[in-house]
Amino acid sequence: MPDLPATPTLADFQSYVSEMERERGFASQTVKDKCLLLGEEIGELFKAIRKAEGLAMDPQSQVGEIGDELADVFIYLCALANRFDLNLEQAFLDKETKNKQRKWQ
Repeated sequence: MPDLPATPTLADFQSYVSEMERERGFASQTVKDKCLLLGEEIGELFKAIRKAEGLAMDPQSQVGEIGDELADVFIYLCALANRFDLNLEQAFLDKETKNKQRKWQ
């Protein structure tokens, strides 16, 4: 099982996810597989938020914790970035540079 440093960087998380996928047999999943799984996790996150916000739900529905579901979404984002050989931290910084040039109001 891979380990993370005490204060991991975003690159550390991406590396961890890559190693974890190899160990757990998920490395061969395609981009399409990962996108569909990410979509499922986003749905689970929304369901957890609905519960936390007190919205009506099926009482038989299985609902996870918001933190767990956010972590699952993050794992899939790292996995997708890895499949495109993207440095997620740099992509964030580059996008924010573009966003700072936009007018928001």
